[in-house]
Amino acid sequence: MAETIAELVRSRADDDTTGLLFEDSSWTWREVIGECRARAAFLTGRRGPGPFHIGLLMENTPEHLFLLGGAALAGATVVGINPTTRGEELARNVRHTDCQMVFTTPDQVPIIEDLDLGVAADRVFVSDTPEYLARFDGLRAAPYPDPAPGPDTLMMLIFTSGSTGAPKAVRMTQGRGARAASRSAFTSDDVPYCAMPLFHGHALAASVFPSFATGATLLLRRRFSASAWLDDVQRYHATFFSTVGRALAFILATPPTDHDTDHSLKYVLAPESTAPDIKAFSKRFRVPVIEGYGSSENAVILMPIENTPPGSLGQPLPGTDIAVVDADTLEECPRARFDDGGRLVNADACIGEIVGRNTASAFEGYYKNPEADAERTRNGWYWTGDLAYRDEAGFFWFAGRSGDWIRVDSENFTPAPIERILGRMPGIAGAVVYAVPDTRTADQVMATIELEAGVSFEPVAFAAFLADQRDLGPKWVPRYVRITPHIPLTGTNKVDKKPLKAQRWDTTDPIWWRPERAETYRPFTPDDVAALRAEFSANERDNILEAPA
Repeated sequence: MAETIAELVRSRADDDTTGLLFEDSSWTWREVIGECRARAAFLTGRRGPGPFHIGLLMENTPEHLFLLGGAALAGATVVGINPTTRGEELARNVRHTDCQMVFTTPDQVPIIEDLDLGVAADRVFVSDTPEYLARFDGLRAAPYPDPAPGPDTLMMLIFTSGSTGAPKAVRMTQGRGARAASRSAFTSDDVPYCAMPLFHGHALAASVFPSFATGATLLLRRRFSASAWLDDVQRYHATFFSTVGRALAFILATPPTDHDTDHSLKYVLAPESTAPDIKAFSKRFRVPVIEGYGSSENAVILMPIENTPPGSLGQPLPGTDIAVVDADTLEECPRARFDDGGRLVNADACIGEIVGRNTASAFEGYYKNPEADAERTRNGWYWTGDLAYRDEAGFFWFAGRSGDWIRVDSENFTPAPIERILGRMPGIAGAVVYAVPDTRTADQVMATIELEAGVSFEPVAFAAFLADQRDLGPKWVPRYVRITPHIPLTGTNKVDKKPLKAQRWDTTDPIWWRPERAETYRPFTPDDVAALRAEFSANERDNILEAPA
């Protein structure tokens, strides 16, 4: 088994089968590796003092892949720059990771103009121009860099989505990337379709590195397009598709066709998709969908097994000790219990953080962020920051992020079970649940809902649907419902709750609410907003007056 990504790249050097498909062009693996060798020589010849880090601000293009392979051969570290970041946040990420070169494309240049990247102007390279391509003339048969990188050579720095505070760039060594590739079930006959951005660890571990390892034909899509997805899958005879977040929902929103099942897909990997989307996608396209659980840090992996219930994250990989742990007591939480209606009755006790109790060594740390390293590896364990509960059969169920707890009256619970229930209602394309403050109790439940095209919010029908859900606890019922045309997403199609939590009721989107003891929902008017603000102001004033001197 190859121990480095560099070895995987070199293993394809004499392979004349098709290695890369992109739009109307194709390359054999021999041609791909020739381009990678040229980039490796170019990078090595321009290496400066300090960390050998190169930033890539690019969409999924052949040049992105050639630079990835070239960096692997040269022992350089690729910093994946998310083009959806802007301004000082983007500049800070580049400076934090000590990039000595940045590669981008003409259309991305405006993003970095006038930013202090900490990189000299003559070391910012713009691809897709004749001048740029001429740099690699005569280098495609260049010798491989010597010495070759080892398993501990840092291959990637991958920024975690939604990170706050100091930047959190996950370290991925060449050894970890090679081990991830070795778990692939691809053969040389497979065609993995990669529309996930290459700055994301999921795209690398699920599609790119396994393609180098097995000789599968990598199909690159510049950027994800729901409307083009089926045409691409059929045109290029894709056998595998992977994504995270809401991509399945976007594909399902396209009109059905008579040839939805005319494809070569063997299965789809889609973590963080909803159970209704997985079921509908599998039914419409007649292809198995695997969800599972993992992260860029790679220290905890959960995978479906036979008889995994819909919506479950699955169970741990053999040999890994994964538990749901109470962060205060360090004890494993009791298994979840349900009443006859399927309602979770011991949320306070059974929900805890997903923890790898023998997997901390798989976490290679964050770049220049020891505080975040220490937070992740407390007590010698790896703490994911994700909440879950575990049923009696040992299956894990996602419950939210560690900061997602909601407390109504004296009951603590998390949003994910409510989101799963709302996802059952016909006409709802997506639902996000979170806490908003209340003057009488700690929190109230707010739901932001995105409706399917042509569907309008019917307050009576919505209230009736909630009343029929036997597993919806009485405190879980949303007090406020915001109807939005688009739930905010990160650059990798994951739901981004931060702006919703910050906005609360301050939005031009229509909001409905159900006052206490009311049977249905009514519009939340500007007068309601003003009254609520006045109530909060009065409550804060009373607290100040009642505070001890």
